Amino acid sequence: MAISVNYFSTLMICMILLLPALCYGAHNYDSKATFYKTSDGKGTPNGACGYGEYGRNVNDGLVTAASSKLYKNGIGCGACYQVRCKDKALCSDVGVKVKVTDSGEGPGTDFILSSDALAKMAKHPKLAHMLFPKGVVDIDYKKVSCKYGNLIIKVNEHSNYHGYLAILLLNNGGYADILAVEIYEEKSEKWIPMRRSYGAVFDLSNPPKGNLKLKIQIKEDGKTKWVQSDKTVIPDHWKAGDAYETDVQIP
Repeated sequence: MAISVNYFSTLMICMILLLPALCYGAHNYDSKATFYKTSDGKGTPNGACGYGEYGRNVNDGLVTAASSKLYKNGIGCGACYQVRCKDKALCSDVGVKVKVTDSGEGPGTDFILSSDALAKMAKHPKLAHMLFPKGVVDIDYKKVSCKYGNLIIKVNEHSNYHGYLAILLLNNGGYADILAVEIYEEKSEKWIPMRRSYGAVFDLSNPPKGNLKLKIQIKEDGKTKWVQSDKTVIPDHWKAGDAYETDVQIP
């Protein structure tokens, strides 16, 4: 059976337009959101993910605390969501892209947004002030990617060279979940699992000496796989507070 050129062209255009939805967060979920009542509207200085000040300012300050079902005992740290307010008189159809940096929820809410994130949902900056008196707003949301660059490994400030190593995973795209981290010991030629200490922090007592490689288990669209760098990620004689860029990107 012959297919017309026009039909084929239309089909291809539809596929191209639908592809982003198929790749990132095809489903929208209904929920509610509130916002941080702190003086700067950015939440606590620490946060349940362990990001510290990074977690208050990453993604241009468009951050959120997530409910327990989205925080997932730390697996949800770094996830990105497109959140849209349902008040059509005040809010845009696009909404705001937020990154999970903390855990928290109110009655029936899945997100506690930074004040900047709440304001960003408004159709116009002049309408933003009308959202805050509501306290809680009806929303829908879907998981998306923040599309950052290479993953960064930061050595936690509580680490002690050769005695205790804790690392923080930064710059993950936010669509795939990070499930596990393993470190490679060259002497025994084996991979050693790290423990999820809390949030996005993984640790290991008595870490192996020498240059260290890492591999990371992620879950994307229901499929689990390992990704790893072919080069040294953490050099020997690392120091607490140091940060190292990998050649790995997490979607």
